[in-house]
Amino acid sequence: MFSKRILVFYIYSAVAWSVVAISGCEKGISMGELVPRRMHGWKAEGKDEIYNRDSIFDYINGAGEIYRAYGFRELLVRLFVKADQPDIVVELFDMGSAGDAFGVFTHGRGGEGGDIGQGSEYRGSLLCFWKGNFFGCVFAEQETEAAKEAVLDLGRAIAGAIKVIGEKPRLLDYLPKEGLMERSVHYFHTYPSLNYHYYLASENILNLDESTEAVLAGYQPAEGKSYLLLVRYPDGKRAKGAFERFIGAYIPEAAHTGITQLENGKWTGAKVYQEFVIVAFDAPTRNYAEAWLEAVREKIATQVEE
Repeated sequence: MFSKRILVFYIYSAVAWSVVAISGCEKGISMGELVPRRMHGWKAEGKDEIYNRDSIFDYINGAGEIYRAYGFRELLVRLFVKADQPDIVVELFDMGSAGDAFGVFTHGRGGEGGDIGQGSEYRGSLLCFWKGNFFGCVFAEQETEAAKEAVLDLGRAIAGAIKVIGEKPRLLDYLPKEGLMERSVHYFHTYPSLNYHYYLASENILNLDESTEAVLAGYQPAEGKSYLLLVRYPDGKRAKGAFERFIGAYIPEAAHTGITQLENGKWTGAKVYQEFVIVAFDAPTRNYAEAWLEAVREKIATQVEE
């Protein structure tokens, strides 16, 4: 096992198949074949390490739950070495679906955006990207000009070997575009993921689990920063139950209106529509929150009908 696993602080990682891949790459191509063995003088050293949903904790300890909360299947790790240069580690995850590959990518993003794969970021010698069902990270243990070039070109080579283009979650289509902070969008399934990005409560008051999908997005209105949360449940009954629990636990004074002003002067409101629950946090005015909730409802109604 590699002794220099440093990426946990970033909460990014990557998964790949050591057997024939059944999603995200061409039939007959193995996971290891997606990753080059040489790049700009760096050479792969030792055997690839492979981790599944159970053994991932041997590699990244408690942070494995982040990936298991998505559709994580398997992880390939390959070490590259070059004389008088820092080691480079490649991690490639098969997340089971394009939506979950995108979701893991959004979990910890915040670096410099790039054009590798279907979305990428580079921060302090760490490149992360997603494409198809895969999420990948390439990390140099020290940033040098040569190492940065190798890291970026390794990422480009891996992304180029993944031939399938994945679709982003449909849930993103329902977000209003005006004021949207694109890099603040996070897609996830479970309650710990929500609390990581926007702490709500210690209890799961929105009844989130692996069967739900959610998107949290930041907006920049005239005053401060606001957030929109959209959750899709398996059916309308689940959505209604979650909506009622949220109102009762978080804004009980809004039992009849679904909207209220909190002690900080900002407005929080919620609406249930079909199998969706829509929540506005930290809205600057009541009108803003109400218009926001209605705009999402209308987008859902229009696109579902189409």
